[in-house]
Amino acid sequence: MRPAVAAVLASVSLLLLGAAPAGTPPLPARMAYTGGGTQLITAMASRTSSTTGTLTWWDLRGGRWVKAGSASARFGAKGLVEGVARKQNTNTTPTGLYDLPFAFGIEAAPSGTRYKYRPVHQSSWWCEDNASRSYNRWTQPRPSDCRASESEHLVSYRTQYAYALVIGFNYHQRVHGRGAGIFLHVNGHGATAGCVSVPSDSMQRILKWVRPWSQPHFAIGTASGSTAITRY
Repeated sequence: MRPAVAAVLASVSLLLLGAAPAGTPPLPARMAYTGGGTQLITAMASRTSSTTGTLTWWDLRGGRWVKAGSASARFGAKGLVEGVARKQNTNTTPTGLYDLPFAFGIEAAPSGTRYKYRPVHQSSWWCEDNASRSYNRWTQPRPSDCRASESEHLVSYRTQYAYALVIGFNYHQRVHGRGAGIFLHVNGHGATAGCVSVPSDSMQRILKWVRPWSQPHFAIGTASGSTAITRY
């Protein structure tokens, strides 16, 4: 095989695998904004119809972003959609850049966890009732204006919510109907209802890595197009 042909085939292979060409700056360095902190988690899918992709967590050290770890990731069963256009109950994962308000879990926090971690109890709920004043909030106990049928009883998801991080989508300035309960959590049986999920060991590694004083953020996006992760 001629060298020129071999080089072209190698380049195509890298693109198909999602690998960046040699010399390309790390993903956070190519983003428009990373939240201003020194820790960042990126969740990238190949396209908006994807239900799987790659989650990577990064540290900013000496002005350079360094990869701290990575894992396979799962997204919503209906793929990804721009966060500001998302609608509730569509099984889509919202793209965008978000903060991480706190962590929670049915299991005890992994040894070494420094992030705020709320233990899940029988009375712990995530209110997703659009008519409730507690919309898109942890509630304990569930308030009277938040219907159980429109909310998540957290203890019922023993596998997924063994360990989780709240993603700040629609959290600080809530828009009713846009969506509630978007987390980074442990894998279930398949695609999610809109969250991002990773294997249990990866979730535990992330909880031991993330530091509140580093102002961590979470970016969700695709490799290219209108929801490209580099736009955020």
